Amino acid sequence: MHIHILGICGTFMGGLAVLAKQAGHKVTGCDANVYPPMSTQLEQQGIELVQGFGAEQLAMYQPDLFVIGNVVTRGNPLMEEILNRNLPYISGPQWMGEHILQDKWVLAVAGTHGKTTTSSMLAWILEDCGYAPGFLIGGVPMNFGISARLSPAAASPFFVIEADEYDTAFFDKRSKFVHYRAKTAILNNLEYDHADIFPDLAAIETQFHHLVRTVPGIGRVIVNASEPALQRVMTRGCWSEQEGFGEGESANWTLTEHEDGSFDVLLNQQIQGTVQWELTGRHNRLNALAAIAAARHVGVPAAQAISALSRFENVKRRMEVRGDVAGVTVYDDFAHHPTAIATTLAGLRKKVGEARIVALLEPRSNTMKLGVMKQALPGSLSDADVVFAYQATSTATVKDNLGWDLKETLAPLGSKAHVFDDLNVLVERIVALTQPGDHILVMSNGGFGNVHQKILDALELKKAAS
Repeated sequence: MHIHILGICGTFMGGLAVLAKQAGHKVTGCDANVYPPMSTQLEQQGIELVQGFGAEQLAMYQPDLFVIGNVVTRGNPLMEEILNRNLPYISGPQWMGEHILQDKWVLAVAGTHGKTTTSSMLAWILEDCGYAPGFLIGGVPMNFGISARLSPAAASPFFVIEADEYDTAFFDKRSKFVHYRAKTAILNNLEYDHADIFPDLAAIETQFHHLVRTVPGIGRVIVNASEPALQRVMTRGCWSEQEGFGEGESANWTLTEHEDGSFDVLLNQQIQGTVQWELTGRHNRLNALAAIAAARHVGVPAAQAISALSRFENVKRRMEVRGDVAGVTVYDDFAHHPTAIATTLAGLRKKVGEARIVALLEPRSNTMKLGVMKQALPGSLSDADVVFAYQATSTATVKDNLGWDLKETLAPLGSKAHVFDDLNVLVERIVALTQPGDHILVMSNGGFGNVHQKILDALELKKAAS
């Protein structure tokens, strides 16, 4: 089958393209922004890409099916012509469900935070224990070096997928994850997010319950027992086995933390083993509990899963060290929600002790741009010693602009907060401020103008001049 993917350069759709190619389909695609690294990765797979959504693509290709990403809206010239000609089309998540996940034991990881990391942990546990899973993850697990693959073992039925609650397509406003038909489902946590499509938390809870409704009776739902929103979801009804993790009366899986960052894993108050690793933060320990519990559902003993996690190398852009110059360490992290920002900073603070943390933030998610959570930002940055933030100028496109005053929002932080609309000036100020022993934590869910490398390059120049 020849499929042509609209919106191919997004993380999910790019992974879908790789899986489709590996499954033997001819794959082409288009997007508004075709550039590295995604364009390079896709072209290396032999996938031909077109810049833009011009209707002339219908003359260039005669695919059997168009696969539509949720970036595509009505008014898109190519989509309008597909509709006018009554050509066959399908959403990306539905195509995944029908062509890749059919007949698989699907392990789906849902939640406001930690989906990518938990999915990566789970895929690695299964890989390390010989289960050879396929996977589609919204990041690049360092143990694999790729974000998506079919199982390398034809007989393996297991597939791990990051299960996003964002809507499916302009013609299907259900959350993506209802298409995956999970047999094992992790509900990691649940807070209000995606203010561009959900009016309130209750609306997201409804979507999560739709996911619960799709899990079969022989399946298992693994739920964060300390999350009130998830407890409300489960009280609406569950027809599958349940296990809880974290804290609370329904928690089967709990942990005991140690000062060195290791932690004991307990199942029904019985110690299963101790995880020894380099990851920081309680959020990552809870992610690990969920992954261990999910792996046990497919047959991995907890002790083996614990051992596998000692060899887990984390995910790119999750507290990833981008470089160290003259004793100044630069990290890259995907944190863009106030809760994620706070937990990431707390984990780094515990790791570095009294050393100075310089936080650099770019608020650019759709929820952030709407200003729904702006009042929570100052508190989420409290573990940083100095805060730098970037806000696009008033001449930026509507897509790039915040629409609210970042400097005013961060005013409660007083003199430790600095807001810039010029990235180069921001880099100069950060580098002038830093000294050996500092930790610079860059947080954004985008490329942030490659600011990490700009800082490292400037630090090298500072070092050479000293």
